[in-house]
Amino acid sequence: MGNLCSLFAPPKPVKKRRPIKKRQPSLSGSGSGPNTNRLNRFRSTSSRRDNKFEDAVTQEQAHAAAAILNRQQKNGGSLPFERSASQRHPVSGSKKNQLPRSSSSRSRSSTDPLLQPHQFLNQGVKLDDLETNHFVLIHGGGFGAWCWYKTIALLEEDGYKVTAIDLAGCGINSFNINGIASLSQYVKPLTDVLEKLPIGEKVILVGHDFGGACMSYAMELFPSKISKAVFLAAAMLCNGQSTLDMFSLQAGQNDLMRKAQIFIYSNGSENPPTAIDLDKSLIRELLFNQSPSKDIALASVSMRSIPFAPVLEKLSLSDGNYGSVRRYYIETLEDNAIPVTLQENMINSSPPEKVYRLKGADHAPFFSKPQALHKLLLEIASIRPT
Repeated sequence: MGNLCSLFAPPKPVKKRRPIKKRQPSLSGSGSGPNTNRLNRFRSTSSRRDNKFEDAVTQEQAHAAAAILNRQQKNGGSLPFERSASQRHPVSGSKKNQLPRSSSSRSRSSTDPLLQPHQFLNQGVKLDDLETNHFVLIHGGGFGAWCWYKTIALLEEDGYKVTAIDLAGCGINSFNINGIASLSQYVKPLTDVLEKLPIGEKVILVGHDFGGACMSYAMELFPSKISKAVFLAAAMLCNGQSTLDMFSLQAGQNDLMRKAQIFIYSNGSENPPTAIDLDKSLIRELLFNQSPSKDIALASVSMRSIPFAPVLEKLSLSDGNYGSVRRYYIETLEDNAIPVTLQENMINSSPPEKVYRLKGADHAPFFSKPQALHKLLLEIASIRPT
């Protein structure tokens, strides 16, 4: 009350002693004066405090998620990726200032009162009418399931089932990166998921970066279990091509990528590299040039090495298996890691069914353009079978 009382103007002096009536301040109207200016400053300060509180909450959640990830890695844990760090690390303070409990860790139901009827905006397409409502997200080299946290939340809020994979040696998967000798070994967590799908059930695969090659490998093995494949700024290779072959097409054109790469020789310098690291001082410019700082901070403490042997492996892709799956490509137009020219080169070499373009997206569109990416995934999911 002290601040509000200070807004009252003192009464004018009178000759005779009379009872003094206090004048109530007017909080409405567009008048000017010291009272109005103070009130405006008060409102502005409150707004800034609210924004600062929201930023602080977001940063605390990101750091909490990273801390859990690191602790599980050190303990050799192989627990599934947990998406609700806010439940285990509540924000300090009164209940009034705490965020609502996240619902992403509980099973979703069509009768959930928190969800609107499952329809796509401006399309009127119901989830029950789709070929599948199950997305499987495959991260890129050095990333993990953690990078999809925004995409997971947005899709689950629409009633979708989402599975985010930690490939071997990535995220909280405890396999030794330097011990990975083949692509099949690297993608085993993905092929395990597809192998265990019930007969007749299909999924939509979304692969990012090197995850595109991993997705292609799975498409060749399980074409009947994949409804659609979405290549997100990803390696979309031709038969007999390796990811290294694809990157060699831009040799001499991406000096930043060359500078950022750090080769690891765990078997001695006389043998081929076992893994590749990225210089942390260059990842902002290379991967996250349009991404929020809090997401870059999360990535800087969560990214791991990229196994080298799978990058060298040439894919064996057939028209009958890989070629039977409907493919879509999403270009990232501000990408410094896989420039648009290289993305279009892959598209022209093996044309997908449709190409989408994300303006303002860097190499990590799940950070830089999560809402736009979410809309594209909904659109692709709604495309009817041919």
